[in-house]
Amino acid sequence: MLRLIAIETATEACSVALYLGGEVIERHEIAPRRHAALVLPWIESLCAEAGIGPAQFDAVAFGRGPGSFTGLRIAAGIAQGLAFGAGLPVVPVSTLAALARGAGGCGDHVLAALDARMREVYWGAYRLDGQGDARPVGEECVCAPQSVPLPPAADWLGAGSGWKAYGEVLAARCGVPVTATQVDALPRAGEVARLAAIRYHAGDSVAPEQAAPVYLRDNVADKPRPKV
Repeated sequence: MLRLIAIETATEACSVALYLGGEVIERHEIAPRRHAALVLPWIESLCAEAGIGPAQFDAVAFGRGPGSFTGLRIAAGIAQGLAFGAGLPVVPVSTLAALARGAGGCGDHVLAALDARMREVYWGAYRLDGQGDARPVGEECVCAPQSVPLPPAADWLGAGSGWKAYGEVLAARCGVPVTATQVDALPRAGEVARLAAIRYHAGDSVAPEQAAPVYLRDNVADKPRPKV
């Protein structure tokens, strides 16, 4: 039975989850600037509820971004610390993919957009398949809402704070029907965990020192440093 710990702190929402052989238990709260204080106590509480310790898990997953720089560093740092301490691999998961999976269902096409400030959005297009995966349609990017990559023809759903801030501009730019929008949708650790289970079975885990956030903006990234 696959067991995962998942962390998602890329937005104002803070959430952690345990994936226990397909069952997910989660803590989730809108908690700006409180992520660092909440994550570890929540993980301890969930582990106690499940009667399992960190060393009994198979991997640690985290929302790798894009999103808040501070939030991404918190998630990556805690995931690395847990993984090092328990001797586990890490599964990085796209925050936009987790947002898309939570907003749609099997067969849906989702345009995930997070408000990136500076009059830009973090943007990604996804198709949700029958295995519960959110498969990217094109590359994730950060750009002005009037310049997002044009999605292919399909019935699309819009999700995320980018649609709340720039919905009319995004809809006009896309040139395809956007049949519904979920402007208050946020990425959650439960969706990170479900996607991480798929990634883990596909062999897409990394050593803790290789786990890094994906910022997108200005090619900023925490590169693994060579050992000296």
